[in-house]
Amino acid sequence: MALPLEGVQILAVEQFGAGPFGSLHLADLGAEVIKIEDPNSGGDVGRHVPPYITDTDSLYFETFNRGKKSIALDLATDAGRAVFNDLVATSHAVYSNLRGDVPAKIGLMYDDLKHLNPSIVCCSLSGFGMNGPRQKEPGYDYILQALAGWMDITGEPDGPPTKSGLSIVDFSTGFVAALALVCGLYSARGTGVGMDCDVSLFDTAVSMLTYPGVWHLNAGYQPERLSHSAHPSLVPFQAFEAADGWMVIACPKEKFWPRLAKVLGRPELADDERFRTFADRQRNAEELTGILSGILRTRPRHEWMEGLRAAAVPAGEVNSVEQALKDPQVLARNLIVEAEHPYYGTVRTIASPVRVGDRPARPQRAPRIGEQTDEVLRDLLYYTDEELAEVSAGGAFGKAS
Repeated sequence: MALPLEGVQILAVEQFGAGPFGSLHLADLGAEVIKIEDPNSGGDVGRHVPPYITDTDSLYFETFNRGKKSIALDLATDAGRAVFNDLVATSHAVYSNLRGDVPAKIGLMYDDLKHLNPSIVCCSLSGFGMNGPRQKEPGYDYILQALAGWMDITGEPDGPPTKSGLSIVDFSTGFVAALALVCGLYSARGTGVGMDCDVSLFDTAVSMLTYPGVWHLNAGYQPERLSHSAHPSLVPFQAFEAADGWMVIACPKEKFWPRLAKVLGRPELADDERFRTFADRQRNAEELTGILSGILRTRPRHEWMEGLRAAAVPAGEVNSVEQALKDPQVLARNLIVEAEHPYYGTVRTIASPVRVGDRPARPQRAPRIGEQTDEVLRDLLYYTDEELAEVSAGGAFGKAS
């Protein structure tokens, strides 16, 4: 049984995190993702991100580029552009993550490429999109977390605005770009006509404001930071400190509250008129969380978790990264994959959560810069030795020696 995207060829003019994260999942689903890397700048900047780096192979780069191919190609030269155009003619999509005004400047839009391939899908992932007053601004995850209001509602009430510990805007936008590209491919397969897909970090971050944003737009709601990462309307639904560490306990349905009260040894709390319903508990949130915090500090996490799991109350330990990756569910779901690497030996990376069908992806390490240049041009474009020599002399693969 083939992987779902086998036979799909994607040219990726991408770097760093958001773009490569999106195309990583497409590669895991069987697409042939060919990274176009500038040989004069050292390729994808992610290759050089410290602290874990050997030559041009950082573990950061390995994280986002498993299973792809790399060709070194200088698109600023006529020879390099000619090679790129030949690739467009045989491909299904051009996927880029550049500043919003750059794809049009360097000819990566559908109108620029449709004469080569009428069905080509051109997906652009940028900071702010391809129009609007911020179009030309560089966009990075932490900046978008600030602009979209995320940092203003994250952290303790008396602390500074706080970003997420991970680049969630980048990674979410990568998923959005992958979805947009697959939708474009589906349409082009049926009509024979390609299109542009315009995806941005800004759009993704604003869209993920979800219900607090809708509450504000319709009811004037003003989000605020809540202690211990509490939910804005459901109580209890937050982090609590046990005797030996933190845990999250949630009661998102009424049925969980009496179960929790029983596990805590205080079943009478469930019938207390101050805490009987969602509305009661929200109205008296400070009083209730104070009571619960006092109880939970008296015993270690594993004892509480044993009772909570038995009662089917939603709860989980606040793990370190090390603890999270050792969770038995990680092993059961095969979320760590391995591939052999010339520098790192066996390199371990984290599998895609996108599961389609029964056939797993074939884990392959990330490519060296330009590693598949010769292979792609000979096997895919059928370049002869003379043609390779000609475009090489024209600087297609970097400054000719």
